[in-house]
This record gives sequence, C-alpha cells and structure tokens, in this order.
Amino acid sequence: MASNYGTVLCSSSSVTSRATSHKKKRAKQIKKLMQRGLLDPEKVDPFSLFVETGGLTYCLYKDSERILGNTFGMCILQDFEALTPNLLARTIETVEGGGLIVLLLRSLSSLTSLYTMVMDVHERFRTESHSEAAGRFNERFLLSLASCKACVVMDDELNILPISSHIRSITPVPVKEDSEGLSEAERDLKNLKDQLHDDFPVGPLIKKCCTLDQGKAVITFLDAILDKTLRSTLALLAARGRGKSAALGLAVAGAIAAGYSNIFVTAPSPENLKTLFEFICKGFDALEYKEHIDYDIVKSANPEFKKATVRINIYKRHRQTIQYIQPHEHEKLSQVELLVVDEAAAIPLPVVKSLLGPYLVFLSSTVNGYEGTGRSLSLKLLQKLEEQSHMTAKNVEGSLSGRLFKKIELNESIRYASADPIESWLNALLCLDVTNSIPSISRLPPPSECDLYYVNRDTLFSYHKDSELFLQRMMALYVASHYKNSPNDLQLMADAPAHHLFVLLGPVDESENKLPDILCVIQVSLEGQISRKSAVKSLSDGHQPFGDQIPWKFCEQFRDTVFPSLSGARIVRIATHPSAMKLGYGSAAMELLTRYYEGQFTPISEVDFETNVDSPQTRVTEAAEKVSLLEENIKPRTDLPHLLVHLRERRPEKLHYLGVSFGLTLELFRFWRKHKFAPFYIGQIPSTVTGEHTCMVLKPLNSDDIEVSGSDNWGFFGPFYQDFRLRFSRLLESSFRTMEYKLAMSVLDPKINYADTDVETTLSTPEGFLRSLRFDLSPYDMERLRVYTENLADFHLILDIVQILARLYFQGKLPITMSYVQASVLLCIGLQHQNITCMEEQMKLERTQILSLFIKVMKKFHKYLNGIASNEIESTLPRLKERVLEPHNISVEDDLNEAAKQVEDGMKTKMEDMLNPELLQQYAIVDREGDFENALENGGKITLGGLISVKSSRTRVEKHGKHDGHKSGKKRKGDDGSKSNKKSKS
Repeated sequence: MASNYGTVLCSSSSVTSRATSHKKKRAKQIKKLMQRGLLDPEKVDPFSLFVETGGLTYCLYKDSERILGNTFGMCILQDFEALTPNLLARTIETVEGGGLIVLLLRSLSSLTSLYTMVMDVHERFRTESHSEAAGRFNERFLLSLASCKACVVMDDELNILPISSHIRSITPVPVKEDSEGLSEAERDLKNLKDQLHDDFPVGPLIKKCCTLDQGKAVITFLDAILDKTLRSTLALLAARGRGKSAALGLAVAGAIAAGYSNIFVTAPSPENLKTLFEFICKGFDALEYKEHIDYDIVKSANPEFKKATVRINIYKRHRQTIQYIQPHEHEKLSQVELLVVDEAAAIPLPVVKSLLGPYLVFLSSTVNGYEGTGRSLSLKLLQKLEEQSHMTAKNVEGSLSGRLFKKIELNESIRYASADPIESWLNALLCLDVTNSIPSISRLPPPSECDLYYVNRDTLFSYHKDSELFLQRMMALYVASHYKNSPNDLQLMADAPAHHLFVLLGPVDESENKLPDILCVIQVSLEGQISRKSAVKSLSDGHQPFGDQIPWKFCEQFRDTVFPSLSGARIVRIATHPSAMKLGYGSAAMELLTRYYEGQFTPISEVDFETNVDSPQTRVTEAAEKVSLLEENIKPRTDLPHLLVHLRERRPEKLHYLGVSFGLTLELFRFWRKHKFAPFYIGQIPSTVTGEHTCMVLKPLNSDDIEVSGSDNWGFFGPFYQDFRLRFSRLLESSFRTMEYKLAMSVLDPKINYADTDVETTLSTPEGFLRSLRFDLSPYDMERLRVYTENLADFHLILDIVQILARLYFQGKLPITMSYVQASVLLCIGLQHQNITCMEEQMKLERTQILSLFIKVMKKFHKYLNGIASNEIESTLPRLKERVLEPHNISVEDDLNEAAKQVEDGMKTKMEDMLNPELLQQYAIVDREGDFENALENGGKITLGGLISVKSSRTRVEKHGKHDGHKSGKKRKGDDGSKSNKKSKS
C-alpha cells in the first residue's frame, strides 16, 4: 500500500496499543529482530508491524495541524466518532490526485445507525438544561457520500453497498490535447518557458513550474525581488493544492541568486514549510548550486519540530542565509531584506501585523479549505494594505516613499486535477467555497417591510436540493461577515441542542417558485436554567463546564449563584449580506428577535403553553427498515416540516435576558449599545487570534418573574452594571491603558451633560459630599488646583489631583457639564495616565489644543468645588497668625505730647513719694545730738560733699524690718548690700 501510493498518512483520535508514544523504540526492536532473523510474524500485531515498518506518517487527531502544507498519496482515518469537520478538511485536502482516502468504521448493522452515533464532540454541545444532541451532521455526511462519484462504501468483505452503486459505471475523463499531447493550459505554460529561457534567474526557475498561474506568480515575485526597493508587499492567495508554497520556494531561490543576504521565513510550524524548503532546494538545483559546496541545510534539533529544516546557509558568492523564525519572534527582523510568511491565515492577525516592516514581504494564504476559514487575513489585513497602497498612489505620485501592495491569485490545481470530485464534494459538504457563490440581491426592501423567520434545522440539514442551496447561502454570509470561521461551526449549527437559527427575509412572493434572498442570519444559543447546586459547585471548584458562557462568566465575576438559574439566549452570530451592510437590516433583525422573546408577536396563554409544544422530530428515514447492508438504500427524508417558520407560528422560549459575547471593537460595541445592551465583562488579556478583548454584554427582557426595586432602566441588571463600570474605570490605568479613548468612553458611557439636571438631586447633600471629599482632597490640593487654573503653575503640579477628580467625575459624583472632547481628555490623563505625546497621535490634536481643553476642565472642577465648599475650606485651612497693622487715631505730635505728659506726671509722683516723711524716717539718727557731737569730738572731718558718717546702734534685723515696711526704702540696683554705714546730708 505504501509503495503504490507514496507517502501514507494514518490518523486516529488517541494513543492506543497499536500506536503508543514508544513507537520509535518498538520500531528499532522490530528491525533488530528482523536483522537477526528472530522475528516471528505470528506473534507480532500485523497492524503494528505495518505502521512501524511501512513508512507511514502516523499522526494523532490533536496534532493534525502539523501536516498542513504536506502532500500524501493515501490517508487512513480511524475512530469515526472522533472525527470533526476540521479534521476532515485538514486531512483529506493533503491527498494528491489518484490517491486514496480510507475511513475505517466499526461493524454496522445499518448505515443509518450513523445518524444516532454519539460523537465525541457532542459532549461539548450538551448543557445542564439541553442534554440531547442530534446527529444531523452525520446524516448529511452520509447522504453526501451517495452524491460523490469518487466514493466507494464497502462492508468488511469488500462488497460495494447500494449507496455507492454509481461506482460500477466509471468512465474515463476526457482530455483535450493537441498533436503534442498538451492541453491548452500546458501549451501556454510551455510558450512562457520558451519565451523566458535565456533570462537569469527567471528562465531556470520557471522551468520548475507546473501551471501557467504558478509561472506568472513566480515572475511577479522575481520582479519585486529584482526591483530591490524593498517597499513591496505581495500576497499570494489560492485554494489548497495550487502550488503556493512551491512558488514561494522558487522565488526565495531567485532572491538568493539576486544577492539578498538575510531572508527569513515563518509559518505556524516549521513542518508546514516542508514544501517551501523542498522547492528552494529544487530552485538551487536549477540555478546549478551544489549542496555541501555552495550551501548547507540545517535541521532542527528541537524534538517538537521533527527534524524539520530551519536554515539554509549559502556560501557561493558571499554569506547568505535563509532562516526560519517562529511567528512571535518579530524582534529578530532588524536586518531582514526579505520576509516570507507561509500559511498566513493560520497565524493570529496581530502577530502577522507585527511581522510587517520596511522590507520586502511575501504573504501566502489559503482562501478556501481548512486554513482559509480564518478569514481575518483576507478580510482585514489585506484590505487595509490595499487601501494604504491606493492612498500612497494618490498622494505621492512619482515618489519612492510608501508601500506598494499587489495581490496574486492561483486558480489552477496541481495536487489534483481541475474540478476534482473529492475536492468538489468536500467543499460542498463543509461549505468551504461559499464565498464565490454569494447571490446578488435584486432588490433591497426597506427594513420595516422585512420579517424574521425561524429555520428548522432538521429540514436545513436534510440534504434536499433546496435546503442545500439555502444552507450554502447562509454559510456564505457567515464567512463574508466574520473574521473567524471553521468547518466545526457547521457541526455546531447542526447538532448542538441549544442552538437555533433565524433569518431576515424581505417580502416573500409565494407565486415565485424560488428561494427568497437572505438579508441577515442570526444564530442564538439558549443558556441558563442551571441549578443553584451546580453554580455553587462551579464557584468552589473554579471550573466552568462547556456551554452556558454568559451564566458561568456572570457567576464568576459577581460570585452570584442566582443569575445562572435564569434563562437567557446568547447571540452567537449575526451576519448581514455584504450588499446590505449598514442599511439597518441587522438592527431590524435584532428588534424583531427582542420582541419575539418578549412575547409581543403572539400572546401565550396557559393553554398555548400546554398544547403548543414543539414535538421532537422522529429521526427515522425511509431506508431505516430492517434490511441488510447490501439491500439498504439511503436517500433524503420526505416527512420533513417547513424549512422556514414565521415567528407568529412558533411559541418562544421564556427568557429573562439576551446576551452577546464578541471581540471588542468600537463599531461592534456601538451596535450593541444602540440596542440597549450593556457590558458586564471585558477580558483583560486580548485574544491571541484577533488581538481583541472578549466583551460580554447583556440586555434584560421584560419579565414578571423577577422583582425589581426602583425605577432603573436596567432592571435586575442595574447594580451589576454599576459595579462593572467602577471596576472598568479602575482598570483603565493598567490592563486597558492602551485602549482607544473612543472605545473606553463608549464602554464607560459617562453622563457629561448636566444642563437639564438638578444638582441637588445628583448629590445627597453638598455637606455630606464635602465630608467624603476630605479623604481624597486636602486644602493644599485645592490651593494647587486654584494656582493652576490661574496659569501660575504647570499642569504637572496637579497630575495627582486629576486622577482623583477623574475617578469621581466618571462615577457621576461631580455633576459638571463637559463636551465629549473635554471628557475624553480627562479620561486619557486622569484614568489612563497617558502622556500628551500619545494623546496627540490618538486624538489628532496639537499639544496646545489638548492643554487648552485640559485647563478648561480643571477650571470647571475648581469653580464647582469652590462653590460648594469655599467657606468650610477657608475655615479649615491652617494659617500662621499675622500682626495686624492699623492706622493711628491721633497725630504723631499729639501722641508725643501725651506721652511726654505721662512721663512728667510719673516723675512728679515719684518725687513726692521720695519726700514722704515716713519714707525719710528710716534714715533718722537715734540720739542724734550725742552721736553727732561724739563724731566731731573724735576728730571727724567733714568731706567736700558735706557728709559725715555716724555709726548706727540698731541691729541688722531691725534695719531689714524697716526696709521691708517701706517699699521705697529698698536698696537701689547696684548698691552694695554688705555695707551697714548710712549716709546723711550734713
């Protein structure tokens, strides 16, 4: 088998005894036993022996992404119940023309038993309130096999079953050839090769091309390489098996011949670059480069990369390098001249953006098939590059500045023939090629005339001709409208028990026998009705089960165990026709859906509730008779209900809310905000796929089941919404600091116009607010704010105050009217802590304009705060006591005269006191005549001053007693207190 079909890919869901993680070790043991002649084939499992020695590529389903970009001659798929649409697309598309795809199934008594087979993925579709998954996708898959002309269904005895009876009449495919045995396309390619035979390096490389499209792509790449301006971005778009990687490989070989020194290539994994490096080497062979002489190939030593090629070193003329880097290693691109990004659609969009720079860039992306279902590259990045290129061409004519962008498409298949039946079957089954079949709308009716219809999924996936056409059109809107799609979405639509589909149609003319145009598609998932016990267990375990995204996230964020018991619907997708975007159809569909779930279309009575219940469809086909496999005939059912049901004819589920989870962008958020949805969760870590934050919004529906206190428009959701706003405003300085200010303003949704609002009703009491403000603002803060508003200081002086004021303002505690731009400046500086330079780039304003708006905001704050608290702030402001200088009441002359009079009066009083007889009595001489005479007789002389000393006969105590009795008799300052002699005037 391996020899007939080249390389063989064998895949299964899990590691079993037939293929364990020790397969390399076991293979070595088997080879050793074979070499020694000791191997007993009877004792070895034949399948294990085949896997280990037959040259198979064995791959688990979970690791199947590493086979992208490879080509196999045969593919064997085991464990049918583990298959998903993603796995089918990923593996089947790797098989070349003339190869075999084998699906191994267990013994079945009837093919229709596949309808009820429990698939592994169904476990993720079940929720606590919706546990019965349907098998609609398997039914459609089996019915599609009957229409595939290259499919054979056999039993274990290799008998062809009736479902594949068409295989008995195989006819050869007619080929239009000329006299040389060449088709028209091959003739054109040969002429191109002959025309460029003598050109170097184009001539040798073009000979390796297999189709005309591939040849033209290589020429376009080489033109950009030889231009050497390094300002071009080329995007190569094609379906699977068109030779994208081969064309890139030949172009890289041409870049080496043109003298490029540093070339980097990147892809999700180096194993995806197997074909690219293979054709680089083939290009070297064509250019007569010799391995080991002119270049060396370096294999990876990383066991995860399975010895894939990661570098080629070239030495022929000068040192040149072709190096593999992982997509996130964009910082290594400082010296790059050419960057090649293969399978760009499989790399997250923000990562691809970070890889682009001022060098030559080649992008390769699959637009259909598995890799192409992540439409972010072609829908967003390439469209943006194309717009920038057009703007450059208009604004800078004849200038060499700006980037050039060119898109190349490959249509001719190489891996298999054009119109390959397997490719056509797979594209139809998984709706991979629906973007080319979006029907044009002949008439766009007014949104008010449109109606919303419920789509019956049993009929939609029944594989009837009209149902298939309607399904393809629905999926076309999905792929064209959303950044990320995968084939697994189809199985989710078909089998998930909680999912429902709605379509918006214009007025339907029943006389016309044709399907109506689909203007809008809505997919909803019913959630909630979770028991309190489960909610408590989830909170305690920290684990969220599959499904019920909004209830579990709400429960986690607010630690609330009541909300999960409510019933709601999450809008999984809403997709509008590309020709009808921004015309109001999405809004009309949302309005009708809200009215439907609020019960406005038809009154629901108790009788309706009991009798008008959707009866489950009996999953029985006409062929489900008890017959053998060889007699069983499979065909679509005929006992199906209508595909479309008007909302008035179907009883709505009783819901308490509608919710949405989406990647946060300004356009999407404003759409949901317009329809009265409010956020309760925004993920702090952006998505690795899109670079966007996950946002969940909620809209309470009118319901009598929940008692709501107050008159809040948000009902029971009001307190939770206010809590979210508070948390979001706090996180703006960290997790959401780089968020665009318009988006942050939309999420916060602050009230900025208080012109018609009574301030007294906004605040409970100004005094109470002032008391709470004291904890945040000191009197010194208010003084600094005043100084700044009077242009006496720089704005850096009050940056700490701005944070406090911004927080209070966006919490609604400062009722000040502002313009939108003023509030945005306050948000950027006060909550996001951005510098003025970043704001200039984001707001497209000059620095002086931003500062002018900022000071106006601060003046409003100061005026308001000063108005309600000026007196109290003044009284509480600590001040140093100052001496007050006041003017005199009398003149200086009068003051001096009065002072002189006071001095004279004082002196006069003092003299009178000194001449008081009682005061002089202390100086009296006792027995004065006798003592005096004795003093003279003893020869005393009278001094010039007329004084004579007479010794007193009184004791010291008596003298002191006299002194104490007369205040004025105290010794004057400076007299010697030890003297006892007294002086008397003679």
